Amino acid sequence: MQDLLSLLGYSAGTVLVYLGIRRLSLRFNHPLLNVVALSAGVIIGLLVACDIPYAAYVPAKDAMTMLLGPATVALAVPLYRHRRLLYVYGPAILTSVAAGSLLAMLSAGYAAKVGGLPQAVVVSILPKGVSIPFAVEIARIYNGIPALSAAFVVATGTLGSLLGGWLLTRVGITHPVARGLALGTTSHAQGTATALLEGEQQGAMAGLAMILAGMLTAAFAPLGVWLLGVV
Repeated sequence: MQDLLSLLGYSAGTVLVYLGIRRLSLRFNHPLLNVVALSAGVIIGLLVACDIPYAAYVPAKDAMTMLLGPATVALAVPLYRHRRLLYVYGPAILTSVAAGSLLAMLSAGYAAKVGGLPQAVVVSILPKGVSIPFAVEIARIYNGIPALSAAFVVATGTLGSLLGGWLLTRVGITHPVARGLALGTTSHAQGTATALLEGEQQGAMAGLAMILAGMLTAAFAPLGVWLLGVV
């Protein structure tokens, strides 16, 4: 019974923190008020301040993580509602996501190689722009370090969700399709969450871009490691 109460309490607390940060983000629209990153920071801070061990929070984390699968599948709902966009922008969507995926992979790998990092690290950073399941498998196939790839993915998603929308606004990109594709291609799930806060069209395109970017990055990986000379 005590375990159940703890599970419900930590889960409810997490949801309340999320809702509070989301309300602030929608009200003030500041890039530092990022729902994903700031919510995680607040929860970590509360656990430390209250001297609550992470192990006590893990059951609630696991319960909420189980919802990621259904949440990802649910992204098909806004995409279905805006399916006409696929007919209007289909070729542009595929071309832009492919170009973005290849550029993200090669630029990160090239920077790591020029910086003199070990070959395993160069390979591990290549799939930083896709979700963790894609990234760890790509790293494993090409003798990278899966755990390091996962860390690069989290860092990329956090940075993209923090600054992606702000940067797009600064350079004058306001079209919902373009914003959604950019956030989903470069910042995977965290970028998609940020896009959904902007609007349903942005969220639908970001979800589509996230999936396409994962598949295209996997397809481009052999070319990437060959061009970088890390095979």
